[in-house]
Amino acid sequence: MSEPAPRKRLYIKTYGCQMNVYDSERMADVLAPLGYGVTDSPEDADLVVLNTCHIREKATEKVYSELGQIRRMKAARAEAGADMTIAVAGCVAQAEGEEIMRRQPAVDLVVGPQAYHQLPELIARAHRARGERLAADFAPEEKFDALTVARRPTGVTAFLTVQEGCDKFCTFCVVPYTRGGEWSRPAEAIEAEARALADKGVREVTLLGQNVNAYDGEGGLAALVRRLATIPGLDRIRYTTSHPRDMDDALIAAHAEVEALMPYLHLPVQAGSDKVLKAMNRAHTAESYVRLIEKIRAARPDIAISGDFIVGFPGERDADFEATLQIVREVGYASAFSFKYSRRPGTPAAAMPGQVAEPVKEERLARLQALLDEQQRAFNDAQIGRTLPVLFEKAGRHAGQLVGRSPHLQAVHVSAPERMLGRIVPVRIEGAARNSLAGALELETV
Repeated sequence: MSEPAPRKRLYIKTYGCQMNVYDSERMADVLAPLGYGVTDSPEDADLVVLNTCHIREKATEKVYSELGQIRRMKAARAEAGADMTIAVAGCVAQAEGEEIMRRQPAVDLVVGPQAYHQLPELIARAHRARGERLAADFAPEEKFDALTVARRPTGVTAFLTVQEGCDKFCTFCVVPYTRGGEWSRPAEAIEAEARALADKGVREVTLLGQNVNAYDGEGGLAALVRRLATIPGLDRIRYTTSHPRDMDDALIAAHAEVEALMPYLHLPVQAGSDKVLKAMNRAHTAESYVRLIEKIRAARPDIAISGDFIVGFPGERDADFEATLQIVREVGYASAFSFKYSRRPGTPAAAMPGQVAEPVKEERLARLQALLDEQQRAFNDAQIGRTLPVLFEKAGRHAGQLVGRSPHLQAVHVSAPERMLGRIVPVRIEGAARNSLAGALELETV
């Protein structure tokens, strides 16, 4: 009997959104049959994959900086008589494939977000030093049809892509150009994947999409949530990211009626000025957004609202920025992500007049983040004294400590035995910080 081939090492670095996290997991799945096992060390990897994000300029430049370091690792391995294959995947690969190959010849493969299911074939081609090096243009259904390898969840929570692409064409965003138009997976395929995850111990899934609430299977996202909520062992469902235009009455009703649907909603507004929202092509107003939040809270009073904000969009004046601060005060956010506007090549906003100076953007961002931090701390402080069901996900930094998530997605640190991992346990909240809570097990669970 011949000896088994030595196991090859795969290093994947993920940039950007949760969908990239999901895609990275699936890349590891499709490469596992080729003998690739995941490593945390790029220096020793036989295959390095950078799964990239193209939303902001800084993220793109980080990729090129990382490639420079990996090129040196590849050269060092070559001197030692070992090979290293470098692949760039994701949205930067889709948008700048030719530029990547020009700027960094050490890259062997460029794989767009709809083509990573072809990685085994592309790697084989690269090893044979023939065939195409670019693979960026495939339909989403081709990718998902090809992903027949069973997933290998590493914990009790998992991401699950249900929708890809975007038809909204916000003027600041590259997603329609890198991920394509909106496309939804069949509900049957999603349910099958969710059941397989539950069978392997996953207790919580987060449904992913660039516009996840634009899911257009029969009955929309609300019907899909209700369908998945019937799966034994799948106790928690979340979804992200949503668009206000697609937040329909059925989905709002699901928040009130489906116990497994967690009371947390990430619903980006981006700005509080109607003038800026129009320039962004958001197709909603500040007033309509606030009324929508009121409707959601009427259905689910304990829901935690999260949002996205962009400051310094072209043409944003002081009064426009003050309108953003005002909508934050009016809504009250449990958490939020906020960024300075970043020009992305090929987007309409990149060519708009009235580009805002960097010092102005920095000052506005600091003021916005101070307000958002204040609200997040207040939301967390309000949990002190309450008992929350916490799903324990992993060991904490300290001996005897576990970390889990509250229904509102807050990290919760608790002294608890390891046997509690994977369980949903009542925890009395005793302390709060900006990004986490601390608590103790209720006596009856000890």
